[in-house]
Amino acid sequence: MRLDHVSYAAGPDGLDATAARLAGALGVEFGEGGIHPRFGTRNRVLPLTSGHYLEVVEVLDHPAADTVPFGQAVKARSDLGGGWLGWVVAVTEIGPVERRLERPAVQGNRKRPDGFELRWKQIGIKGLINDPQLPFFVCWESDPAEHPSQGGRDIQLVGLEIAGDPQRVAGWLGEPESHPLEDVNVVWANPNGQPGLQSVSFLTPQGLVTL
Repeated sequence: MRLDHVSYAAGPDGLDATAARLAGALGVEFGEGGIHPRFGTRNRVLPLTSGHYLEVVEVLDHPAADTVPFGQAVKARSDLGGGWLGWVVAVTEIGPVERRLERPAVQGNRKRPDGFELRWKQIGIKGLINDPQLPFFVCWESDPAEHPSQGGRDIQLVGLEIAGDPQRVAGWLGEPESHPLEDVNVVWANPNGQPGLQSVSFLTPQGLVTL
């Protein structure tokens, strides 16, 4: 199972300032991602190598932000001051995940500034809300050439530190706890407080950067 992307909720200074702060640490600028009309959110995106990307996301003044799980999750994290929202796993078929989690996936879409509409199915946001160590799943419907990782150069996502229970996450993923992702190293930390994604490590031209 492969990592698709990691998501960072904007802090009280807003989307642009949060993205600029992360960009300063990584030495590269984020691009304008666009609006998620079904979720009441918008994002900025940093393409990475190996098919990954980093997004910074914030809620809009939109009814969906209060009623749709993804908007609720972003708002809750931003209200706590912002920070890592979660990690997202890519699957090629959504049906097996729906059957394992016993719930249907929902349609996702994002309208980019150039007018192109990205489309995918996603599932697991309610799990993330109830237990922030858990990832959610995406199954892309758009042409792979339009994936948000396209154009990524120089920066590689190499590791995740997650506070939580490896057995719980392994059961959620349907993967062994010793090796939940095939492409990124996962380090487990004891949850002294809130479980969830604690940090993400990137290999940059200036060296290793952990956020």
